[in-house]
Amino acid sequence: MNGVTIGQAAAFVDITVKTVRHYHKLGLVEEPERDTSGYRRYGSAELLRLVQVRTLAGAGVPLAGIKALLDADAAEFAAALTEVERQLNDRIAELTARRDTLHRLADGDRALLPDRAVALLARMAGLGFTADEVATTREGWVLARALVPEGFDDYLDQVEQAALDTRFLALLKRGIEAADWDPDDPRIAELATAMADHYLANPARLKTVTGLQARTETAARYRLISRFGNQSPAGARLADLLEARLRAAGVRIPRP
Repeated sequence: MNGVTIGQAAAFVDITVKTVRHYHKLGLVEEPERDTSGYRRYGSAELLRLVQVRTLAGAGVPLAGIKALLDADAAEFAAALTEVERQLNDRIAELTARRDTLHRLADGDRALLPDRAVALLARMAGLGFTADEVATTREGWVLARALVPEGFDDYLDQVEQAALDTRFLALLKRGIEAADWDPDDPRIAELATAMADHYLANPARLKTVTGLQARTETAARYRLISRFGNQSPAGARLADLLEARLRAAGVRIPRP
């Protein structure tokens, strides 16, 4: 009796019987004729074809493309393998990036923010900001980076410089405190004026307001970033008054 059974063929090629039948269904391997006892017997030609199909599939060639590949001439075969290699390299790069992201997830912020931003967040505690304020800043930066990725590095440049401006930091902290004031507190208007005056006297600080705006496609996206974490009635009034004073001075601020 010549040849082997489907089970023996599958074991020889190190695949399952179900896989062999799937190859038959796709037309990748012709089914051998049945012998007189009713069994299909796999000879050397069928076994070779099974090995070829399994090897190509294992190398990343899609099953849908294997038949044409095996039927191609030498030049077409080589070109097709080159394309498969390119696709595999792209896939490897993608998987490597995913692995690196998983590693960064273990380090918290580094999964969503660049190292520079993480370092700035770490400095905030030393500058007198509370843990909640640092957390709000972190979340706002994650949002900003997602919505305006092309401008985020430049924005961090401005933040790094602003962190050296003691007057700016004092006004910023005062603005955070103002979120808990009554919206009609007269100090809000005074603070908005003081903040606007400092921005206008220090154009580099003003870029922390206008830097992302210049790269934002719509006013809605910009305001989503600029108002993040500043949702109290007093905080919203302070932001409105500050923007109004800056616009009155000729600074381009997007309207809602």
